[in-house]
Amino acid sequence: MALKVPMRRCIGCGQSREKKQLIRIVRSQDGKILADRTGRANGRGAYLCSDPDCLEKAVKKKALSRAFRTAVEPAAYEQLREELRKGEDDAG
Repeated sequence: MALKVPMRRCIGCGQSREKKQLIRIVRSQDGKILADRTGRANGRGAYLCSDPDCLEKAVKKKALSRAFRTAVEPAAYEQLREELRKGEDDAG
């Protein structure tokens, strides 16, 4: 009997993928928004592909603001862009 693979939807492109393939974006209880590569940080989460284009799509659609039910500051988006770039550099 095969185990069930957890699936999540990217808030940028809308594609369903395995949870391990996506990056969890978290709004912590103190209101900070950051990338959670471990998938275990406390707080409300949304999932995003590691593709920078998906982040830009999420920005245009204001998907993070909807997911977190609060306004997301432009500085938080810039921090996420940096973290995605850093993640690409580590992987490549």
